[in-house]
Amino acid sequence: MSLAPQTTSWAIRLGDQSATEHLAAVLAREARAGDVITLSGDLGAGKTTFARAFVRAFVGDSKLDVPSPTFTLMQIYECPRGNVVHADLYRIHDPLELDELGWDEAIDGAVVLVEWPDRAGDCLGGNRLDINMRLVPGADDERIAVITAFGEQAPRLAALKALRMVIDRAGWGHAERQAIYGDASSRLYERLTSPDGETAILMISPPRPRAPVFRSEKPYHVAARLSESVHAFVAVDRGLRALGLSAPVIYGQDLDTGLLLVEDFGSEGVVDAAGPIADRYAEAVRVLVRLHTSPVPDRLPVVDGVEHVVPPYDLDAMMIEVGLLLEWYLPHLAGRFVPHSGRANFDRIWAGLLRGVSGASDENPGLLGSEDGTRADRTWILRDFHSPNLIWLKEREGIGRIGLIDFQDAVMGHPAYDLASLLQDARVTVPPELELKLLALYAHERRARDPAFDAQAFIRAYAILGAQRATKLFGLFVRLDRRDGKPAYLAHLPRIGVYLLRNLRHPALAELKNWFETHVPQIVNEGSEQDNVADGDRG
Repeated sequence: MSLAPQTTSWAIRLGDQSATEHLAAVLAREARAGDVITLSGDLGAGKTTFARAFVRAFVGDSKLDVPSPTFTLMQIYECPRGNVVHADLYRIHDPLELDELGWDEAIDGAVVLVEWPDRAGDCLGGNRLDINMRLVPGADDERIAVITAFGEQAPRLAALKALRMVIDRAGWGHAERQAIYGDASSRLYERLTSPDGETAILMISPPRPRAPVFRSEKPYHVAARLSESVHAFVAVDRGLRALGLSAPVIYGQDLDTGLLLVEDFGSEGVVDAAGPIADRYAEAVRVLVRLHTSPVPDRLPVVDGVEHVVPPYDLDAMMIEVGLLLEWYLPHLAGRFVPHSGRANFDRIWAGLLRGVSGASDENPGLLGSEDGTRADRTWILRDFHSPNLIWLKEREGIGRIGLIDFQDAVMGHPAYDLASLLQDARVTVPPELELKLLALYAHERRARDPAFDAQAFIRAYAILGAQRATKLFGLFVRLDRRDGKPAYLAHLPRIGVYLLRNLRHPALAELKNWFETHVPQIVNEGSEQDNVADGDRG
């Protein structure tokens, strides 16, 4: 049984010639080598206007002379993006005549724009974009463009349609789009600049595809409690702003396709060439104090009738994260093999440490608790609370000067995690004296708001969660290199080793420290060497 060809359609009303030219520019931006775009429809409906604007936009020259190829049949334009072939096949009477024009050679690897495509027979293939231009009866300047995508073009048109609807509805339809550096995830980002110079950020984060489940094992992103769609971002964004914190305003959204148009906080951060800016890090610490002393729900509204449940940062999630060290760092970078007994001890030690600071206990899986009976706080953990995701908003006041941009993986758990993420920043060296100063600031301000705050228990949790995060990052950054082709993250491993060693010096982590010295001495030795170098520099 043969499947019907996949198609997607999109009808657009064009109010005037400039609207036609704008549509051409939009499609030219998305065009790729090998694309075939056919133009058909009413005489005088704007096909020539569209073709001329498309070629100019693709080439990047608004003044380029684009004559009609009615007599030459084909016109080829070269530019850094590749070739554009503009063909008018009105004078072709038999598709075989295309061979005499050197058709196959001309269109190889080019973007092909074809007027009178019916004259080409089957030569244009099944993967194409057809644009049918129609006049609107009784309206002199208005046109309707019906865009139909066939085959492999269909999902691309569906994605573009969703994107343009978000942008257009938010009033950013004529903004210039420029890709900007993303993060360690698969999300993509663009900065939009309007004609009057205003900017916004477009986040492209399609829902995670459903991964196959082998035996009883959950996919990593499920076990690690990572978000599966932008619903989480929208919900947590609302929650943070309700607390008076600076999360970006959302201008437009398409939750089903994973598109968000949000406020642009700019690029001024909390670090400079010399490292952390102490006053800005202190303000970031106060942001956490505000968050950790405010009651927060575990359910947040997304849109009317839809809620997001903030998942617990439970033992399963924390254990699968530290397991990345065994799965990726040891075999791929350290070249070491840990015997079964060593792996079993690794799991036993970590489970004992993490059970008291995780989002659940064995007896009460929905509650926070600890084996020694001490109270474990429960709050939102933003999870990526570190310098790349903190923007300095100098025009605002107080803690509002810290702009938060990455929190879609937020979970419910112990507040020490985000403080460790900030003060043991994987991407910038935080000197131990600054770390201690900011830890003291946090404890002082927490105690001022909650006299029952137990600083000693918090520091123990801080060391455990700092070590957990460092262990996870050793595996995660190697995975980003080996699996995802992002080797730049490996440069941070020596710094993470220093942080791990700092945490392992806490008495509560003595057994874990012994495990690392036995099975991965490379990490402990290099961390010690790096720490000694840093001490020498400070001396």
